[in-house]
Amino acid sequence: LSCNQTGAAVFFSSDVPVVSVRFGTMMEPRSSRDSPDVELKSLQLDNHKGLESAGSRVGDVDNLPVPQRIQISYITCDSFKISWDMDSRGQDRITHYFIDLNKKEGRSSNKFKHMDVPTKLVAKAVPLPMTVRGHWFLSPRTEYMLSVQTAAKQPDGEYAVSSWSEIIKFCTADYSTVQLMQLLQKAEAIAGRMLPFTVFYRNQQREYFQPNRDAQCCQMLPSVKDNSGSHGSPISNKLEGIFFSCNTEFNTGKPPQDSPYGPYRFQIQADILFNHNTNMYFGDFYCMYTSYHYIILVLAPNGSKGDTFCKGRLPVLDRSNNCFLTCTEDDSGALSFHHAQDVILEVIYTEPVDLSLGTASQISGHQLMSLSTLNAKKDPSCKICNISVGR
Repeated sequence: LSCNQTGAAVFFSSDVPVVSVRFGTMMEPRSSRDSPDVELKSLQLDNHKGLESAGSRVGDVDNLPVPQRIQISYITCDSFKISWDMDSRGQDRITHYFIDLNKKEGRSSNKFKHMDVPTKLVAKAVPLPMTVRGHWFLSPRTEYMLSVQTAAKQPDGEYAVSSWSEIIKFCTADYSTVQLMQLLQKAEAIAGRMLPFTVFYRNQQREYFQPNRDAQCCQMLPSVKDNSGSHGSPISNKLEGIFFSCNTEFNTGKPPQDSPYGPYRFQIQADILFNHNTNMYFGDFYCMYTSYHYIILVLAPNGSKGDTFCKGRLPVLDRSNNCFLTCTEDDSGALSFHHAQDVILEVIYTEPVDLSLGTASQISGHQLMSLSTLNAKKDPSCKICNISVGR
C-alpha cells in the first residue's frame, strides 16, 4: 500500500463503511459492520491515454466497461460521493477504479497545497456509490474536472484498463459550521485579554463620505464582501455588509491614527451598532504571511436580511461572553464594550448606516497600504490559523 508522503488521510469507501488510510497503515473501519477493504494508491498517469507514466504498470486499453452517466452528490468542502452506470459485460473482471481529478484550468489563484501531490487515484472496486475524501487534494469552493476508468489487475501486476469516461465538472462546497467551529477554537486560543472601547470606526478616502456620493446620499450602504480570508469561508463574495474596526491602542485606549484604507475616518458610538437587538457571528480567522492575525465577526440586527443569511451558516457568539467582542450591561443599564487585544478584528455590519449617526474627520497618521486586507489571500502554511481542510 502506498500513500502520499504528506500523511494526509484520504478515504475511499462504499456507502456505509469508511476506511482510513494513512502512511500505508490500514486503520479500522468507522462502521462496526464488515466492510470491503479499500486499497488506495496514488499514480502518475498520462492524461487520458490509458498508460501510466514511466516506471508504472498500467497496460493497454482493454475491453472493460466504461463508466457512464457519472453522478456526483453529497458534496462538501473536502469530500464527495460518486456513482456511475456501466455495462454488465466484463464487470466481474473489474478489480480497481482509476479516478483522474484535476482543478479546472484557468483558476491560477487556486494552487495545490502540495505541488507534488498526484491527482490520479486508484481505489479497489467497491459497491457504488463510494465516498472520496481528502483535504490534501480537495480544496473548498473550487471547481474540479473528473474522469473515471475501470481496471483489472493482471497476475503479472499490470493493469488492463477501460477507456476514460466523459469528463464531469463540479464545485466543492464552502466550509460548514463544523470547519468554522474548528477555526473558532483556534482563534480563541490566541485572542488575548480584553480591552475597553467605545466606538466603531471606518476609514476611507474623503470622497466616500461626501453627501452626494450616491443616491442615498445620507447612508453608507452594504456591499458584497470581497474574497479575502479563508478560501472556504461561506461569507466571501456572498454576504453584504459594511466593514468596521474597533481595535484600540494599548497606551491610549483610542483608535490608532494610521490606517491602510484612507485618511478620513467615520466614528460611531458602539451601542448604535452593537446592542441587545444585535446578533453576533464568527465569520473567519486568517493571516496574510505576517504575524498579524485577523478575525472576522458579523453584527446583524435580529431578523434582518444579514441575520437570516448567517443563521445556520456561521457559529453564533454570546454577546456578553466570548473571547473577541463583548457587550455587557451593568446594574444601571449602561452598556460597556471590550475587544480582544492580540488579534485584529474586522467587524461586518449587515445593514445601512446613516452618516448623521456619527462623525467623519481626517486622521493625522499614515495610510499603511501594506496592511490592507482587500482580497488578501490566507497563508496556507500557518499552523495557528489553518485547519486540516483545504485552506
